[in-house]
Amino acid sequence: MKYLPLFFDLKTKPCLLVGGGMVAERKAELLCRAGARVRVVAPEIRPEIHTLLDKYDGEALEQGYQAEMLEGALLVVAATDDHALNVQVHGDAQAAGIPVNVVDSPELCSFIFPAIVDRSPLMIAVSSGGASPVLARMVRARLEALIPRYYADLANLMGRFRDKVKQRFDNISSRRAYWEKVLYGPVSDKLAANQLQDAEAWMEKELQQSQKECGGEVYLVGAGPGDPDLLTFKALRMMQQADVVLYDRLVSPRVLELCRRDAERIYVGKESGNHAVPQEGINQLLVEQALKGHKVLRLKGGDPFIFGRGGEELEELFEHQIPFQVVPGITAASACSSYAGIPLTHRNYAQSVKFITGQLKNRTSDLNWPELVQENQTIVFYMGLHRVGHIAKQLVAHGKAPETPVALVQGGSTPQQKVVVGTLATIEQELERNPLQPPSLIIVGEVVELRDKLAWFKGEEEEAHPVLGLREQ
Repeated sequence: MKYLPLFFDLKTKPCLLVGGGMVAERKAELLCRAGARVRVVAPEIRPEIHTLLDKYDGEALEQGYQAEMLEGALLVVAATDDHALNVQVHGDAQAAGIPVNVVDSPELCSFIFPAIVDRSPLMIAVSSGGASPVLARMVRARLEALIPRYYADLANLMGRFRDKVKQRFDNISSRRAYWEKVLYGPVSDKLAANQLQDAEAWMEKELQQSQKECGGEVYLVGAGPGDPDLLTFKALRMMQQADVVLYDRLVSPRVLELCRRDAERIYVGKESGNHAVPQEGINQLLVEQALKGHKVLRLKGGDPFIFGRGGEELEELFEHQIPFQVVPGITAASACSSYAGIPLTHRNYAQSVKFITGQLKNRTSDLNWPELVQENQTIVFYMGLHRVGHIAKQLVAHGKAPETPVALVQGGSTPQQKVVVGTLATIEQELERNPLQPPSLIIVGEVVELRDKLAWFKGEEEEAHPVLGLREQ
C-alpha cells in the first residue's frame, strides 16, 4: 500500500490551512464538518471562508504565513498557487513532525484527502494515492449511486442498539448473528420507506426473541475459477458472514482476501499425491466447527457440485443434522472455455457437451470411451493433464479422428492462463514443447477451431510466449 487509510478524530483539534482561495474553501469545509478548530491564513481570504469559519468557530488571519503558526496544530494543509510557499509549508511541517497535505502535489504530502462518500456515521473513503484523483472521484460517484442515503439512519440505529446487544448476547458469534438478521431482514426496507419507528420496533422485538446461543451452519460456496469478479453476490455475502473458512488450493489469493478479515482460515487443499487434510478429515472439521456454533464457509474452487466432492461433505452434515446452504460457482469448464475463446457448444460444431473427470476415487479412469467418441459433441476433461496422452490414444482407438482439435487450458480466467492447442495426434508432443501445470483443463472437439477467431483474453505468460494455433501446425 502506498498509503494506510486512517480516519482522524479532529473534533476540537487545531488545524492550520494556508491559502484563501476556492481550493482552500473546499478543504476548510471538510475540516470544519469534521469538527476541527480551523485557522486559515492568507493575505486575502474569500468571503465564503469567513462565513464558514464564523459558523464553526474558526479563525481567519489575513496575513502572510509564518512557521510559528504551526505551533499546536494537529495537521496542516497548504492550498495556494505559490509553489515556493507550498514547499516552505511542507518543509516546516515535516521538521515539526506534523502531518501535511499540499493540494495537487502528492510528492509534498504525508497524508492525502480521499474522495468521500458521506453517510455519517458511515464513511467511505476512496483514494488512488494521488495517482489519479479523477479516477477516485469516478469510483466515489459509483458508490454514491450504490449506497442508499438511509444507510446513515441504519448506522445510527445500530449504534443505539449496540450496548443492548452486548448485554443480551455474551459472545461474538451470537451478536454477529443478531446483526446479520438486522442487515438482511426488513429493517433496511423500513428505513428506505422512512419508517424509522417501525424499524426500531422490529429490532427491539427480535432482540427479545433471539436465543442467546445461535446454532452453527455451513455455507458450501463455489469460488469460481480464480477471478474475484466472477463471484456471485451471494457468495460474497457468505464470505463476509463466516467465522471459519475452510479453503482448498484452487481458491485464488485474490478471492480469499474477500473473506472476513477476522475469520479463522484453515487450509485443506488437495493435489495429486499430497492431501493436506484427507477428505474424511475435512468432513469432520466441518462438523466440529459447526457444532461449536460457528458459521463455517467451505470455499471450493469452481463449482462445489462439479467434481468438487461437495455432495460428500453435505451428506456428513446431514447425518449430524447441521443446517447448510449451497452457493454455486462458475465451473472450470465454463470459465476456461470462455476465456480461451472456445464455445462449448455451437450449431455448426457441437450440439452437446460432456464433463468428465480424468480420475476416479480409486485413482483409475475406467471411462465409457465408445460414448465419448460421438459426433457433434464437446468433451471436457477435469483433472486429466497427467493422462492427456492416454486420453488422446483411447479416443482415437475407439473411433475419434486423430485430427480432432484439442485445447489444454491452464489457470483459465487468471493472469496465469496459458493455452496449448493441437490435435489428438499431436497434443502430447505440443504439451512437451509447452509444459503446463495443474489445474489445467482438456477440451476436445471441433469447437476448438473457433479459438483462432474468438480468443480475446491472454494471460501474462501467453503474451510473452505465444502458443501455436491450429492453422500453424
